[in-house]
Amino acid sequence: MSATDRYQQFFRRSPALLVALDRDGYFVDATDAWLERFGYVRDEIDGLRPQDLASEASLRRIVEDYLPLLRRAGQLSRVPVDLLTKTGERVGCLASAVIERSADGEHIGTLVGYAELGEEADLEKNFTGLYRDTPAMLHAVDRNGRIVHVNERWLMKLGYRREEVVGRLVTDFMSADGRAPDEQSVSDIISQGELDNEPRSYVKKNGEILEALVSARADRDKAGQVTFMYVAIKDVTDRNNAERQLRAAFEENARLREELERERDYLREEVQVSMNFGRIVGESPVLKKMLAQLEAVAQTSASVLIHGESGVGKELVAHALHSRSPRADGPLVKVNCASIPRELFESEFFGHVRGAFTGAHRDRVGRFELAHGGTLFLDEIGEIPVELQGKLLRVLQEGEYERIGDDRTRSVDVRLVAATNRDLEALVKQGGFREDLFYRLSVFPIQVPALRERGDDVVQLASHFVDRVCKDFGRAPLRLSKQQVELLKSYAWPGNIRELKNVIERAVILSSGKVLRLDLAMADIASTAGAARHDADETGPDIMTEKELLALQKENMLAALEIADWRVSGPNGAATLVGLKPTTFTDRMRKFRLSKPRRSSVRAASSRPLSSAD
Repeated sequence: MSATDRYQQFFRRSPALLVALDRDGYFVDATDAWLERFGYVRDEIDGLRPQDLASEASLRRIVEDYLPLLRRAGQLSRVPVDLLTKTGERVGCLASAVIERSADGEHIGTLVGYAELGEEADLEKNFTGLYRDTPAMLHAVDRNGRIVHVNERWLMKLGYRREEVVGRLVTDFMSADGRAPDEQSVSDIISQGELDNEPRSYVKKNGEILEALVSARADRDKAGQVTFMYVAIKDVTDRNNAERQLRAAFEENARLREELERERDYLREEVQVSMNFGRIVGESPVLKKMLAQLEAVAQTSASVLIHGESGVGKELVAHALHSRSPRADGPLVKVNCASIPRELFESEFFGHVRGAFTGAHRDRVGRFELAHGGTLFLDEIGEIPVELQGKLLRVLQEGEYERIGDDRTRSVDVRLVAATNRDLEALVKQGGFREDLFYRLSVFPIQVPALRERGDDVVQLASHFVDRVCKDFGRAPLRLSKQQVELLKSYAWPGNIRELKNVIERAVILSSGKVLRLDLAMADIASTAGAARHDADETGPDIMTEKELLALQKENMLAALEIADWRVSGPNGAATLVGLKPTTFTDRMRKFRLSKPRRSSVRAASSRPLSSAD
């Protein structure tokens, strides 16, 4: 007899209830004791599986619980099943199983052993033991919500001993938003008879919160009343914490992305002032006086109102104030009030939420929020509509605002610097500007001097611009001659530093070789200066007053406008005739208050003497 035959004979004669299954779960062999107990002969079990002999209740557990667990773990240990004999008798057993594998790990078959339980009480006892030892968190409550059974996993997770739990209300161990739910709500749940993966929170003995998903099923009596409710708890605390951390990371990424978009959209980086290439140039007494005022107020948090004509460098002064202040590391956000449509002022300043109005497809951050911790520079402050000045005043006084469409009040810490070329006091008297806002803005007024008041600063500025423009345009260095210096000093520069920079750029472009063609760039200025010198030779002193120079320039512009039929731009426009850019020419027209007359002739208009307001 071979070894295999001897093993088979030994297996079949074993007094235990054993069966051997193939890889698909069908009977291959069984002990004589098993065949005798279940009333089969060996040939009759061919083509059958253990689940084919199971009771209806056990069949569901075998298919849904035991077989998946066996495939996953490779073994089962004393799981309760009910098998039916050939005659239909129910046999309660505890089944244990182990999967046999080949040397390379391939599933060959399964060996299953059954331990019969002769008494129903023994089955209940063993099932209760299994219930207590399962790795899931399980407990059972009666119809009043008192705990009658609890397993080891439940006790271990929450940190209690069995005697501390059994008999107590389940609400003693539950939490809802930091407090225990009332008994009525638990009774309502028990009366429903089931739960399916509903979120609940339990309180550990040390006070920590365990987040869980709870499923439950109820046993009912013949009258349909719940007798017991069996509850299974899945601990999801770690999973929820991981989800919250991931969500926080996503929110942080979104916040950083939004912040980058703000910096891109609103020029949150320091304002690069083109008019003077980022620094204040000059040594005149009036400029030094202004710089002394700037240094005095820079270290404070006081609001500053910068006055000055167009083109004098008010934005550069605001930049200097910010860079010398304790907020220098914060953002400097600029708003040109003259360029914002009236209906968008509030959204621009305070932001809006999605859906606040037609076209509001996403939340938008306002300029005040962007400037939090830094400086907000409001250029052309006199252009803010009167109806919005009250809201601006509230933010300055209280440091609070609301986005459009949002009821949440936000706090902001911003230093305000405003600038204007208008007479705000006169505007207050006319009702075009709130008096209380004016006084709030002008805590410390700074007057930026016009270029004509700065003496030799015009020469320093011109030299500075020549050097920088030559570098930017890739040109060889150029220098100012004495004649060009005199020409620069003889002109009143009504467009101030902006006009000077434009003239220098035009001169560098027109220059060839090493000669700066300032004469071409200042053709109208040169003719004005020449006429002044000619008149001086005939009448005596080689000097003209500032008022006379301005009147002569105004007369020259009127003559050009008359010849061009009041066209400013174009090949035959007045700007071309005097050698200026149309924008520069328009600025001077505004300075001299020149406009096309309706009935009277241009010459009649020009005969009016230049007033002090001009």
